[in-house]
Amino acid sequence: MAEHAVAERETQAALQEEILHLKRTKDAVILAHNYQPGPIQDLADYVGDSLAMARFAQKSSARLLVVAGVHFMAETAAILCPDKTVLIPDLEAGCSLAESITAEQVAAWKAEHPDAVVVSYVNTSAAVKALSDYCCTSSNAVAVVEAIDPEREILFLPDFYLGSHVARVTGRHNIHVWWGECHVHAGIDADSMVEKVHQHPEAEVLVHPECGCTTRALALPPEGIPLKVLSTDGMIAESKRSSRKTFIVATEVGLLHRLRKENPDKTFLPAHEEALCPFMNLISLEKIRDSLRDERFRVEVPDSIRQRALIPLERMVQIGK
Repeated sequence: MAEHAVAERETQAALQEEILHLKRTKDAVILAHNYQPGPIQDLADYVGDSLAMARFAQKSSARLLVVAGVHFMAETAAILCPDKTVLIPDLEAGCSLAESITAEQVAAWKAEHPDAVVVSYVNTSAAVKALSDYCCTSSNAVAVVEAIDPEREILFLPDFYLGSHVARVTGRHNIHVWWGECHVHAGIDADSMVEKVHQHPEAEVLVHPECGCTTRALALPPEGIPLKVLSTDGMIAESKRSSRKTFIVATEVGLLHRLRKENPDKTFLPAHEEALCPFMNLISLEKIRDSLRDERFRVEVPDSIRQRALIPLERMVQIGK
């Protein structure tokens, strides 16, 4: 077992060196989402949530952008950065939430509400974004909705839980929410999370708004236990700001790597140990190396869609800075 572990570490180190060499020679940067495996986060030029990744992509001067995340993130980079080559290491790295609504369904929904403003979560396809007025991420969804005339009807898609959270925070009653969900966040069990809260009364609870347990989590924690509903980057910021030493984290477990790395004196417990996105974990060091070496799996968006999708995406990037 010890020999196997040593060999594995040596292989990983060799891969990392090869990737670093390829990055230098090809003028490339790696953007990794907060849910990526630890070794990929450690190697990336930037790690963050979807909004932060989009902003970094726009500012980067690199020729190649390698998106260690899922397909809609690479599409977003391609829309915002038409002068750059955008690569994704595995074409099968999709998103169950993005697949919960199609452009045809958006068009039909808009026809039912012709005067409504369409707000699309960034976890959507480029074709859906092209039919939207605004895009948002979990970190600026509230700010985006608050920027819209309060008298205007809103179609919020595709995440039901995030949309419900936004409606609750803003107090708006004219928001229609699509019934879509991230299967990983929807599967985070409220009972096990609340049990952990009782086991660790000293903890602060950090809950992603995509979680199906959000409403119950807000209602059940014992008095005196702080609970925050935050994006992944919001959780990073809160963990640094808070005086608490223990945190229960309700989101995809990949975030724990960054939380622990940036706060070595604090303890982070997953609300649900099995909250692991199979699509995020399709990306590996080997696939990043191959993608860089061969410049393969380029993500491109047809110009007719890109130009229309650019408008709501640029609004997303500008709001809530």
